[in-house]
Amino acid sequence: MDSVDSMGQATREKLKQTIARIERLEAEKAELAADIREVFAEAKSFGFDTKTLRKVISARKLEAHERAEQEALLELYLGAIDD
Repeated sequence: MDSVDSMGQATREKLKQTIARIERLEAEKAELAADIREVFAEAKSFGFDTKTLRKVISARKLEAHERAEQEALLELYLGAIDD
């Protein structure tokens, strides 16, 4: 017996819907990524450093204590390797 045949019609439809939904979301994600790239290109044209912008965005996602901890570690590590 073929494994596809053993799957009920409702299950097959649900599978197709799920796959279609994921594909739509992937397309939306690609569009959003393109939009973000455009914003970064625009920021660069204004003279902003995009690497620094990305770091700022990442830092803003952190809780204040996590950000402070990372900054303290960075200072510690940089101090340790300074000659």
